[in-house]
Amino acid sequence: MRLMPRSFLSRTILMVLLPLVVALVIVANVFFGNHWERVHATMARTVAGEISTMMKFLNEGNMDALNTMADNLGFDVSVNDTIQTNRHDDNHALEAGPLSNQLKKRLNQRADIYINRGKRSVKIDVPTNDGKTATFALSMYRIYSTSTEVFLMWVIGSILIVSILVSPFIIMHTRSIRRIAKAANRFGRGLDAPGFEPSGSREIREAAAAMITMKERLDRYNRTRTDMLNAVSHDLKSPLARMRLAVETETASKGELLRDIDRMTEMVNGYLAFARGEMPEIEQITELPSMLLRTARDVAPKKKILTDFPETPAQFYARPMALARAFANIIENAARYAKKTIKITERDSAEQIEIIIEDDGPGIPDNKKADAMRPFVRLDNARGSKTGGTGLGLSIAQTAIENHGGQIFLENSDLGGLRVRVVLPI
Repeated sequence: MRLMPRSFLSRTILMVLLPLVVALVIVANVFFGNHWERVHATMARTVAGEISTMMKFLNEGNMDALNTMADNLGFDVSVNDTIQTNRHDDNHALEAGPLSNQLKKRLNQRADIYINRGKRSVKIDVPTNDGKTATFALSMYRIYSTSTEVFLMWVIGSILIVSILVSPFIIMHTRSIRRIAKAANRFGRGLDAPGFEPSGSREIREAAAAMITMKERLDRYNRTRTDMLNAVSHDLKSPLARMRLAVETETASKGELLRDIDRMTEMVNGYLAFARGEMPEIEQITELPSMLLRTARDVAPKKKILTDFPETPAQFYARPMALARAFANIIENAARYAKKTIKITERDSAEQIEIIIEDDGPGIPDNKKADAMRPFVRLDNARGSKTGGTGLGLSIAQTAIENHGGQIFLENSDLGGLRVRVVLPI
C-alpha cells in the first residue's frame, strides 16, 4: 500500500502540515495533559471538601450553617426520603471521575454523580446518617474545565489557518514546476513553448532559465550541424566535380588535382577540428597568460605580440586543451588578417575573466559580425579573399567558450581591426 502521495503539491502540503500537527499534539499532550489533571484534581478536592463540610452540618442538624454555606458556594441542596434519579450514575465519566474518587476519600461512602450535559449541570446524591438522601446540585463548570477543549479548537483552527496561508504559495510553486515540465516536454519533441517565461521562486526561475539556455544551445547546435553539413556538401562537390571532369576529358594537370585535393583536405581537417572541439575533457586548474602567450608565439610568429596581463592572474577550473584550441583559432584568425600587431589583454574580477584579442587588420563590418560566428562562413568582402581558411575558426572557439559557460563578442578594436572579447566565469 502506497502511503506517500504521488503529487508534489500533496507531498509539500504534507511536509508542511505534518510537523506542525505533530508539534501541536506533543505540546497538547505534555503541557495540557498535566494541566488538565492538576486543574481537575484541584477542583475535585475543593468541591469534595465543600460537600463533606455540608454533609457534616446536615448530619449534625445544623441547617442554618448548611443553608448559608450552600448559598455562598452556589449549591442547591435538598434532602429527600428516596433517590429522585433512577438512571445509571456518571461516576466513571471523564468529567466526574476525579470528584467521585475525592468523595469516596472524604465521605467514606459511595456518592452517586449525575451529569446533565445539555444544561451543563451536576447532581450528587449522598446518603445521610438517618437513611435519607441529600442531593447537591451545582454547575458543571465547578468540577470540569473546558480550557483543554478550547485549546484543541485553537489547535485545529491554527492548522486550518496555516493550511489556508501556505496552500496558495505551494500551488504557485507547483504551477511553475508544471509549466517547466510542459515546456521541457515540448522542447524534447523539438517544438517551441510560446509564452513560457521563468516564474516562481528564485530557484525555480533559475531552473527555467537554465532550461531555456539549454534549449537555445541545442538549437544553435542543430543549426551549426545543419550549416556544417550543407557547407561540407557544397564545398566538396565543387572540387570533386572539377576533378571528375578533368579526368574524363583528360585535361587535368597534376598541379590542379593537387590543389583540389589540398582544398578537400583542408575542409576535412576543419570538420575534424570542429568535432574535436566538443570532445569531453577533465577539468583542471588553469592559468591563461602562459597559455595565451605560448599560443600566440606558435600561430603568429611573424606578428608583433603586445600583452597586458595581471601580475597575479586568476586560476579557475577549465578544460585546458579545449580553451587552447579556442584561443589558438582566435589568435590565428587575428594573425591571418593583422598587418603588424596583435594585442592580448586579460582582466580579472571576483566573478569572471575577460580576455581581449585584437588586431590592426581590416576588421569586420557590424552587419556581418553575426555571420562571422557561423561555421563555414568566409567573409571575403570583409577580410579579404586571399587568406583562405574554412570559416570554422570562430565557430570552434565559440563552441569551446560556451561549453565553459562563457561568451564571445566581436567588437571594433582601437587598433583599427577586429576585437574579440571572451568572458569566462570563475
